[in-house]
Amino acid sequence: MNLLGKLSWNAVPFDQPIVMGASGGVVLAIGGILAWVTLKGYWPFLWREWITSVDHKRIGVMYFLLALVMLLRGFADAIMMRAQQAVAAGGAQGYLPPEHFDQIFSAHGTIMIFFVAMPLVIGLMNFVLPLQLGIRDVAFPTLNSVSFWLTASGVLLINVSLVVGEFAQTGWVAYPPLSGLQFSPGVGVDYYLWSLQISGIGTLLTGINFVTTILKLRAPGMGYMRMPVFCWTALAANLLIVAAFPVLTATFGMLLLDRYLGFHFFTVAAQGNAMMYVNLFWVWGHPEVYILVLPAFGVFSEVVATFSGKPLFGYRSMVAATMAICVLSFLVWLHHFFTMGASADVNGFFGVMTMIIAVPTGVKIFNWLFTMYGGRVRFTVPVLWALGFMVTFVIGGMTGVLMAVPPADFQLHNSLFLVAHFHNVIIGGVVFGAMAGYNYWFPKAFGFRLDERWGKISFWCWLVGFYVAFMPLYVLGLMGMTRRMQHYDNLNWQPWLEVAAIGAVIIFAGIVAQIVQLVVSIRAREQLRVNGDPWDGRTLEWSTASPPPAWNYAFLPQVVETDSYWTMKKLARAKKAEPIKARNYQPIEVPLNSPIGFVTAFFAVVTGFALIWHIWWMAAFGALGAFATLIVFAFRNEEEFEVSPETIAQFDRTHPQEVAL
Repeated sequence: MNLLGKLSWNAVPFDQPIVMGASGGVVLAIGGILAWVTLKGYWPFLWREWITSVDHKRIGVMYFLLALVMLLRGFADAIMMRAQQAVAAGGAQGYLPPEHFDQIFSAHGTIMIFFVAMPLVIGLMNFVLPLQLGIRDVAFPTLNSVSFWLTASGVLLINVSLVVGEFAQTGWVAYPPLSGLQFSPGVGVDYYLWSLQISGIGTLLTGINFVTTILKLRAPGMGYMRMPVFCWTALAANLLIVAAFPVLTATFGMLLLDRYLGFHFFTVAAQGNAMMYVNLFWVWGHPEVYILVLPAFGVFSEVVATFSGKPLFGYRSMVAATMAICVLSFLVWLHHFFTMGASADVNGFFGVMTMIIAVPTGVKIFNWLFTMYGGRVRFTVPVLWALGFMVTFVIGGMTGVLMAVPPADFQLHNSLFLVAHFHNVIIGGVVFGAMAGYNYWFPKAFGFRLDERWGKISFWCWLVGFYVAFMPLYVLGLMGMTRRMQHYDNLNWQPWLEVAAIGAVIIFAGIVAQIVQLVVSIRAREQLRVNGDPWDGRTLEWSTASPPPAWNYAFLPQVVETDSYWTMKKLARAKKAEPIKARNYQPIEVPLNSPIGFVTAFFAVVTGFALIWHIWWMAAFGALGAFATLIVFAFRNEEEFEVSPETIAQFDRTHPQEVAL
């Protein structure tokens, strides 16, 4: 009996210099960071303030940081693909062998969707939602920590595949029969499935947590129609998470049963149906697009209203459009596979529904434009990201409507036109939205602004780089080039692919500019220091200190209308002469830090790795460890600690608010 299952020294790709070089660089970088933290003696601080924290603000920052680190990893894959396709024409084979190229595009898609875009929007929601709702934390603070660390577990597993074994060669959608045991007998698909199963559980828990928080824990007086639009978009996105992610979990579960126990859900043998996997995957997959982009829409709503100095135009229509998208997103999934051979009636229905879902999105665009019209727009970095989004996303949306026409999709299906459209929507919508939110709420999180000059350089590099990188792909799609090609013979395609590679380099310059922006801002943080309301904001998060205390609000705000904080500021400025009343502070209960998230994640990684390599004793150890951790947590004696009125009063004296809520 082999105690290590399928694992052996052959799993480490010593014969692939590119892989070993990249792996060695990553290991050295991680080792250097760990050594620096150890030498500086930062471990107690990190453990106490971050690793075991259940504060929604800290968890939101960690989500965002995780996403930015994985953005570098995913973008490295993108650069390698673009470089390979720019040179691998005709007799030239390029520098990536086919099996390595297949792993790279599979890892790129998986990382960018699940471990960049998802953590970006969840991080923003984590940080902002309780502050905008006027409450002290999410409904289940410790569960929030578990959700984050399960996501981090998936990140770790997918990066281990770089060094030990291989990753899937199936594309990020892992369609059978290619992802079945017959055609993918290695561990690559198993890495894909277990990393996404573990992180998917964390995402589902997050959705449950946020839905509960929004529906049950709003500030006194904050009815549904007084919530900020970002809260509405977060509600819609998390309702979609709760509805859609169980479908993905069940689908992956069936594929795992096919691979591990010889079931036949998706195999051709024994009456399995591979097409059913595609159906189920996209029942999750298209709502996932709106899980990502709806919070970004909320960010743009906040940014546009704040920097236009006026209320958001058409608040009720914006809410209606958001919830319409939430419902309609479940009625369009089949447009991802019009070519499967469905009847004209089926294709026609899903084509029409896809066109209809563009209507509420158009409503949002006009609302943002009308908000800016007549306002005194301040062209800060967040506003630039919002404007770049409006232009870019409209182009992406129109190409989507074009592909909603089944005869057009029959021609464009699986071509680079589709790749360009998808990136047009995700980069122009999700990434631009996340970067707008990052620049907008960074002062609230850390107490100082980001450098505007480097922020603008980063924006322009991203915007120009996007168009240079992806507009040629529309042309190539119309010329007939299919996606995922490691090599091609048509030399007419090569100039366009060379331009696309240049665009990727320009985007990389934008990423470097963002890193420089952060470093410059940290160094000049005293000059960039801000009060609680640096942007003259409209919503409640700007009424607290920057950064906010662990309890968020000494007194829960009383909400009387939409943009309640803006109204309070106007009233306070009109009554300057009135003396400030003494405040009667009361003790506040704050949840205790808990290591359960980190410990559960450790056992999740052990279990996932063991299941990938068929090390059954290790899998049993990991599962028992996770179960024991949950039992210990369930029988804990203390859940919260009390912050004294004196501590709260002292904080308020040193961080005076413009308006006492």
